[in-house]
Amino acid sequence: MIVIIAALVGAILGGLTAKRRKGRLPDILQYIIAYAIAFAVAGFIVTLVIEKIVS
Repeated sequence: MIVIIAALVGAILGGLTAKRRKGRLPDILQYIIAYAIAFAVAGFIVTLVIEKIVS
C-alpha cells in the first residue's frame, strides 16, 4: 500500500515539477514516470524497513 501511494504522490509531484518548468507533453510524461518510479522504490524500501522492525 505504501508503494502505491508513494508512486502516485511521485507522479503528481513529477507532473507539477515539469509543468512549473514549462515542459512540453513528452517532458511532463517523462517526469511523471521518473518521479513515480523513484518514489515507488523509496516506498518499497520504507515498507521493507517497517516489516523488519515489526517482525
